[in-house]
Amino acid sequence: MKVYRHIKSGDMTTLKVREEALPAVGSGEVLVRVQASSLNFRDIIIAQGHYPFGIVENHVPLSDGAGVIEVVGDGVRRFAVGDRVMSSFFPNWFGGRIPAHREQYQMEQDGWLTEYRLISAEALMSIPDHLTFEEASALPCAALTGWSAVSGVGPGDTVLTLGTGGVSLSAIQFAKARGARVIATTSSSDKFEKLTALGADALINYRENPDWQQAVRDLTGGLGADRIVEVGGPATIAQSVRSIREGGQVSIVGALGMEGEAIDIMKLFFSQAIYKVISVGNRSDLEDMNRAVAAHQIRPVIDSVFAFEDAHSAYERLANRNVFGKVVIRN
Repeated sequence: MKVYRHIKSGDMTTLKVREEALPAVGSGEVLVRVQASSLNFRDIIIAQGHYPFGIVENHVPLSDGAGVIEVVGDGVRRFAVGDRVMSSFFPNWFGGRIPAHREQYQMEQDGWLTEYRLISAEALMSIPDHLTFEEASALPCAALTGWSAVSGVGPGDTVLTLGTGGVSLSAIQFAKARGARVIATTSSSDKFEKLTALGADALINYRENPDWQQAVRDLTGGLGADRIVEVGGPATIAQSVRSIREGGQVSIVGALGMEGEAIDIMKLFFSQAIYKVISVGNRSDLEDMNRAVAAHQIRPVIDSVFAFEDAHSAYERLANRNVFGKVVIRN
């Protein structure tokens, strides 16, 4: 089988295809023929050598994949040959509190940029029937993070999303499915039409309105947003503090920009808001999300699709950051 391995983090020239033997299927395991995989910003950080946690050298990249089960090991009851399945971002976090030693792809386990993937049946989920493999591969990280970030939002709430990456676009879809109003920010007015088509009720160009927290206040009658999906980290968190409604929640899901103004601690304190770090979600969360995806016939937004042999171009596309949705690699 053909498999990509990244020999050395920080050096993309060492990401190469090699031929490896098909692995033997053991008890509790299944062999998946991978049909598609997708990239997350985490994958770019890992490839550039900036990931703050230990990455195994010579690893197979990507945490998100989808495919068809070709072989089932002894004792497997959850799936059968021919089932369409997708990965769960944390392969050993099934529900409840985050385990102290939760496994991650590219750390404790190889990822999904390969023709075949041998894996525990417990680390997989069924794909909603209406989705393609490319769409299913976009769900395990970004979509589930967006789902978790708007958990508890209801009709009449206002949700603020930042940018047009996979997490923010999924948050728009799930917030609208929950009956919320959505304000979306973007750096390009060219994306207004796409965001409106996705369900955004109001739009802010943050390059034209660098103090966009005032625009948020204006659009909410001075109250602020009930929920903010905060993906910018240091670059945007101070403005999110000024944009949140008293008693609302800022869901902190990323750090796309590493420089920004200092947070006004008094404003943070008097906001009386919850500042919650979102760690994607577990398999139970993924099951809940997939039920909502099926019920509302939600399709994740795909920016672009690249051939398996052209994986380097997929990395380049996402690294340039001018994307609208997920970057996918098709096998």
